Amino acid sequence: MGGGGDHGGSTTYKGFTIHHPKRWHVVTGKGLCAIMWFWILYRAKQDGPVVLGWRHPWEGHGDHSHGHGHEHEESH
Repeated sequence: MGGGGDHGGSTTYKGFTIHHPKRWHVVTGKGLCAIMWFWILYRAKQDGPVVLGWRHPWEGHGDHSHGHGHEHEESH
């Protein structure tokens, strides 16, 4: 329909033409994929125990009190 001959950078299979991606599309896609997986693994490290039910979300990510808040208990 639209011409013929050499398609240069494309592949035709059963009448469907697939154009090959440009190099910057490939590099950008791989970079964004890497960022996505780093983010997923980081969030899994942070929230994995809560999602799997091993820890309650209100327990926090550890004890950051450093002994604060216990002064009033000692005076009683």
